[in-house]
Amino acid sequence: MQRGSDRMSARRDDEMKHELNSLLRAGHPTRAEEWHDPEPAAEDDPRPGVGPAVQPGTSGGYEAMRFELARQLARTPFPAKRSALLHTLHERNAPDRVIEQVESLQPDRTYRTVEDVASEISEGGQSY
Repeated sequence: MQRGSDRMSARRDDEMKHELNSLLRAGHPTRAEEWHDPEPAAEDDPRPGVGPAVQPGTSGGYEAMRFELARQLARTPFPAKRSALLHTLHERNAPDRVIEQVESLQPDRTYRTVEDVASEISEGGQSY
């Protein structure tokens, strides 16, 4: 029977699950000392993981477009031509606006990185 982790024995895995069970099911801090608990986020803290960091005073269009391209083309083997990029985007059910931007690229050019794709799209005058 494959347990997924070979670092610990099956008995130790079961012990660790039992130790964490009450913590996971409680829904509130389970520590006796308050200073052990992590501090909650402040009201003005940015939400983590929602997209690229955009500098104040900029539109953020290029950064948002590059971020979305990088997210959709993750682990795509580069260098790649437009047809290979479109094939990957269709396989991953990318948003239509991303597919439309990649469709506007030159079909015969080879792109080395996502940055090349993003700069080509931005030079074409498209905005995100």
